[in-house]
Amino acid sequence: MKTEFADLSDTKKSVAVEIPSDIVDAEIDRVARSYSRQARIPGFRQGKVPPTLIKKRFRDQILHDVAHDMIPRAIGEALRERGIEPVDTPDVKDVTLDEGQALTFTATFETLPPIDPGTLESISLRRPAVTLEEDAVEKTLTQLQTRSARYEPVDGRGVEDGDSVTLDLERKPTAEGEKADHHHDVVVEVGGTANPPGFDDELKGLESGAEKSFTIHYPDDYAVKEMAGTSLGYTVKVKDIRKKTLPALDDEFAKDVGDFETLQALRDRISEDLHREAEAEADRNLKSDLLKALAGRVTVEIPDSLVERELDRRTEEFARRLMDQQIDPRKANIDWDQFRDSQREAGRESVKSALVLDEISRRENVMVSDEDVEKDVAEYAGRSGLTPAAVRARLEKEGALARLSAGLRREKTMDHILSKAQVARD
Repeated sequence: MKTEFADLSDTKKSVAVEIPSDIVDAEIDRVARSYSRQARIPGFRQGKVPPTLIKKRFRDQILHDVAHDMIPRAIGEALRERGIEPVDTPDVKDVTLDEGQALTFTATFETLPPIDPGTLESISLRRPAVTLEEDAVEKTLTQLQTRSARYEPVDGRGVEDGDSVTLDLERKPTAEGEKADHHHDVVVEVGGTANPPGFDDELKGLESGAEKSFTIHYPDDYAVKEMAGTSLGYTVKVKDIRKKTLPALDDEFAKDVGDFETLQALRDRISEDLHREAEAEADRNLKSDLLKALAGRVTVEIPDSLVERELDRRTEEFARRLMDQQIDPRKANIDWDQFRDSQREAGRESVKSALVLDEISRRENVMVSDEDVEKDVAEYAGRSGLTPAAVRARLEKEGALARLSAGLRREKTMDHILSKAQVARD
């Protein structure tokens, strides 16, 4: 077999392959014999059809089978001899194949570029000091208090701020010919941030049983673009008004929230949790800065196929998040090509940082053990409420265990880098 390699770029290569005619003819004969054993041709007993007739009758199928078998083997052998590992399936073109002739073709493929991450000690990062806002604990307490609120029926007065109002509602576009939509037992919290502009003011003062029609105009800069600059007519009927009653912030409240004897004990736990979350966020930001720094060390061209693979991953992940919210990605009115384009630059940087991490992993011999994988599976199972066996079975079914292991290896590599890098702490 003759091979001729060519460098098309730092990452794109090609190999022209020529396989001698005697090897090709032997393979054609082998495939033809397999056809002969199965072929049914009038005038001949099965298995007794002359090879020349088989080759003539099934020429295209035989040549297809020969190419399908010989070309991948030839590419694999040629790349192994050179110690080359492509990052994606080679693209085969210009195939010539016939009996009595050499098989020739050209395969184009991408390889990993040479990556020089430099010394780990030369990486310089800064981790700001972790501080909490002065009223962070009290804000969290207020949120807990709000979640524990009770809603009590109201009689003898109209709707006020903070009330929870149950409505029958008709909504009709002001444009002619468009149909109204009706909703029953809609619960609206007066003052809620999701309410249309001016909607709360129209409800205030209405008593139970009252009906009212009004028009809401959505400003041109309204957050929901589909509604911006439009007007909708509303007709509402108030069915129920309830007043929000907050529990007192005292020791009894702390006991109701959890295993706390006093309100101060609850405050202390909130403070600990907020500090722990802030420390974790600081660590995430530090690692994010590290990844940017590593990506900046890649000055060579990277394979387009790796970028496309990363865009595939991001698209699948976004679609999965939509499904978790009970949204069908196929009906979400999303321009997926535009989404991929919006992720392209970030995806390219992500690939760069991953290539540097993988190179450092190899150089520093960072390994992931089976115990590391089992621990991560168990932690995920604990968060999701599934058993570790169920999580592992799902990962195996999705072929995601290798991806999980690669992710853990990169996490361990980042920790290793940070242990050697120059990290300034405020």
